[in-house]
Amino acid sequence: MAQKKVAVLGTGIIGAPVARNLRAEFAVSVWNRTPAKAAELATTDGVVAHATPAEAVAGADVVVTVLKDGPAVREVMEAAAPALAPGTVWIQLSTVGADAVGDLVDLAARHGLVLYDAPVQGTKQPAENGQLVVLAAGPAAGRDRAQAVFDAIGSRTVWVSQEPGAASRLKLALNSYVFALTHGAAESLALAEGLGVDPALVVDVIAGGPLDSPFFRAKAAAMLAGAYDPSFSVANAAKDARLVVAAAGAAGVPVDVTAAGLRRFERAAAAGHGAKDMAASRLAPDAAA
Repeated sequence: MAQKKVAVLGTGIIGAPVARNLRAEFAVSVWNRTPAKAAELATTDGVVAHATPAEAVAGADVVVTVLKDGPAVREVMEAAAPALAPGTVWIQLSTVGADAVGDLVDLAARHGLVLYDAPVQGTKQPAENGQLVVLAAGPAAGRDRAQAVFDAIGSRTVWVSQEPGAASRLKLALNSYVFALTHGAAESLALAEGLGVDPALVVDVIAGGPLDSPFFRAKAAAMLAGAYDPSFSVANAAKDARLVVAAAGAAGVPVDVTAAGLRRFERAAAAGHGAKDMAASRLAPDAAA
């Protein structure tokens, strides 16, 4: 029996390992706005790279989008849609926020696509290890096709709703927590250093206790070592923090911590750290500077 074909549109930090992990179960085609990134996967991982989104999705049973934001997803899928058959499953992994999902639902309806709103929890290493947590929302009918993809890229799928959009809203709530943890670690280490205490002692005291977590350990280690290879960049964190603040404002929910954290990410980006991992919150200059 011929393998089902999955097209992955977007092969960045998350999209590339997603495509690699799908290769074990599916025939995989890819497209990326920067062609060299897609070509590298074709050279090393046995996927087929294409020059346009439409070429990549031709004949696909499932399309996976892993792109920067809602407008980018909409633009790429509009380009791909003429090559898609009605009934094709569209799995939307990108973090696009609450408002953009409506446009994507409309796009899917116009072209007869079965949309699964499925942002993921996890960054570079979980993606590489096939350990993403998939937050999924979409119709019950046909879920088996989506679930086969989720099983290949993740350790767990949390079905949130049958209505696309609910998973993206949950992702915003989770991102608010992630950003609080990141900035909390950055400020704690900076404060220890500013008060003349070895910041490594902060990690030593927290280790093994109720405040410890693998996320804290990873971000604190990066901050202490000054090693900011991106798992999730400051620029992308700022983009997602804006989505949280906008959605919270529309819902009438105060998110003072996320709003302050957004300003911190923006200061870090303005200081030249936008491409670094979001742990570079540690490098944000004083707001008064």
